[in-house]
Amino acid sequence: MNNLRLAVITLAISVATLVCNNKALAHHSFSAEYDSEKPVNFTGTITEMKWSNPHGWIYVDVKDEAGIVTNWALETSAANGLIRRGWRKEDLPAGTVVLVEGWQARNGTAAANISSITFTDGKRLFAGTSNSQAPAQ
Repeated sequence: MNNLRLAVITLAISVATLVCNNKALAHHSFSAEYDSEKPVNFTGTITEMKWSNPHGWIYVDVKDEAGIVTNWALETSAANGLIRRGWRKEDLPAGTVVLVEGWQARNGTAAANISSITFTDGKRLFAGTSNSQAPAQ
């Protein structure tokens, strides 16, 4: 009877673990969302930075040749990964101008997975891209 009880408890724990970790199981790969054949490289002005997991997000206003402003959503690695790479919350206030390098979303929207941002003073921060074809950072 004890073996049956142990088996039921083990099964219950396994199911609970899978249910609780469903977010990790549903995490997307780079190639599912972004196109390594569509590099982006532009200058824009930060409007917001979201320090979150599993990805941080930077929102940047980019003005095209016609003067039309588009707000781009830029995916980075997780907040703790950014901090380990030298990022600090105080580095990214709204209004900061940055050069962005990365890859555009497959669906053609103003979204990208970024490899780095460079500030006007030349300081460069690497974003920890999930693009397996990207050069080592």
